[in-house]
Amino acid sequence: MHVKIVTQKIDTEKLIKLVEADSVGAIDVFLGTVRNNANGKNVLSLEYHCYEAMAQKKLEEIVTQCYKNFEVEKIAVEHRTGHLKIGEVSVVIAVSSPHRAASFEACRFVIETIKKSVPIWKKEYFEGGEIWVEGYSPEV
Repeated sequence: MHVKIVTQKIDTEKLIKLVEADSVGAIDVFLGTVRNNANGKNVLSLEYHCYEAMAQKKLEEIVTQCYKNFEVEKIAVEHRTGHLKIGEVSVVIAVSSPHRAASFEACRFVIETIKKSVPIWKKEYFEGGEIWVEGYSPEV
């Protein structure tokens, strides 16, 4: 298991290499990227903040749960914090498994659970202002 909160550009190739194994027939990779629009507004950039110790712990819990719920071999997750420009990668999830269905399902589970339960907050900077965007909720 490789789970990390980072402040620098995520090395996607490194994460793919971390999940490679002779026993796998599938590697699924999810890249979350900064887009230039949201809710009809032109987004200029994003900023991610987190409660790092808790975010790290929650990411580890999600990945541990993923190993229990899906037939996967290896998982690598990195989420970036700080200021990101349009097109930059904010999160990478790489999952390997013997068969593709498990890696697809596990990858989707990881990103959906991160959005709901990891204390990472996103601020959008757009033409004319800025706004904190929904996501993590401490009630979950």
